Amino acid sequence: MLIDTHAHLNFNAYKEDSLKVLQRSLDNGVWMINVGSQYSTSKRAVEMAEKHSEGVYAAVGLHPIHLGTGLAKIKGDPEEVQFQTHGESFDYEKYKELAKSKRVVAIGEIGLDYKQEYVSFKTKQETVLRQQMDLAKGLNLPIIFHCRMAHDDLIKILAENDSRDIKGVIHCFTGSWKQAQEYLGMGLYLGFNGIIFKLNLEEVIKKTPLDKILIETDCPYLTPPPENGRNEPVFVKYVAEKIAKTKGLGYEEVAEITTQNAKKLFKI
Repeated sequence: MLIDTHAHLNFNAYKEDSLKVLQRSLDNGVWMINVGSQYSTSKRAVEMAEKHSEGVYAAVGLHPIHLGTGLAKIKGDPEEVQFQTHGESFDYEKYKELAKSKRVVAIGEIGLDYKQEYVSFKTKQETVLRQQMDLAKGLNLPIIFHCRMAHDDLIKILAENDSRDIKGVIHCFTGSWKQAQEYLGMGLYLGFNGIIFKLNLEEVIKKTPLDKILIETDCPYLTPPPENGRNEPVFVKYVAEKIAKTKGLGYEEVAEITTQNAKKLFKI
């Protein structure tokens, strides 16, 4: 058994066959958490999870690139959803109500994104991140953090809080070992996906204790070799295999421990 802790079958890339892909995953012993990026995809994730008694869960949250900034979006992502012209304003009560579903296991994905298109809205991103962290704390839910080119600032924000109040995972970790140590010292998990086939993260993978690692796909993105095209939850096995090889461990051990890690963090 494996748990894909960060999937997006709630995105438009699966509009025509999401149920087929979902069932293929379950048939192959792969559970999943479908993660929201704004209200529409968060709601869709909850609806999908509520149709299953086991193996399909949801996370709800507003991704930093979907924040309303008063300016038109530079580009859209047809595999996700059609961007609203002026983005979305975070509505605490609206997300709180959505997160009351028993199938919601986390707030996410939320965080900071300093890619060129979004870096000028740092202050806005930080404000909404803090609001959503408060939401997670109020609901006693872990957080799925998105962080691109902003690890030092995220670490600073997290350090301002009592580490006992923060539970979660740094999704798609791409930082340095030094930054990884900061997160691990706060009790957070590191999430690895197909990006490990593109970037040199061997030092981080080798040094991170297996009991602090989660595996994920971020599907439909970051398809791992030898597959190509659209990613999906069953391909999380390649991530587990890569981690096992890098750490010099058996695949079954990596599968078992990362599954237990996910069950512990997300209480599933």
